[in-house]
Amino acid sequence: MKSLNVTTAPKTGTFQMRINPEIKAYVESIYANCGMTLTDAINTFIQQSINVEGLPFLVTQNSKETLREQAISELMFELKKGEDSIKNDEDWISEESILSEFGVTL
Repeated sequence: MKSLNVTTAPKTGTFQMRINPEIKAYVESIYANCGMTLTDAINTFIQQSINVEGLPFLVTQNSKETLREQAISELMFELKKGEDSIKNDEDWISEESILSEFGVTL
C-alpha cells in the first residue's frame, strides 16, 4: 500500500457524525489544551490508524489490566535479558561475593 498522509492528501471527501453537544464541547476543550481542534484530533486518529493499519490503541474489555500485564511482561523480559548479559560477563561479581569481602553473610 502506498504511503498516505492525512495532512497533505487532497480534502475532497466529507465525513459527518452526530455527537452529544456537551460531549463535543468537553472534548474540544481537552484538544484545545493540546493545541488541537476536534478536526485535528480526528485527523490524527485517522493518520495513526493508517500508520499501524488498525486501531491506534488497544481495545479490550479490560484494557487497563491488559496494558498492566503487558508492561509487567516487557519489564520482566528486559530484567531477565540484563541479568543474563551480566552473568555471561567474566568480570561479573555477585552480590554475595561483594558482601562476603566485607564479612557480611546473608
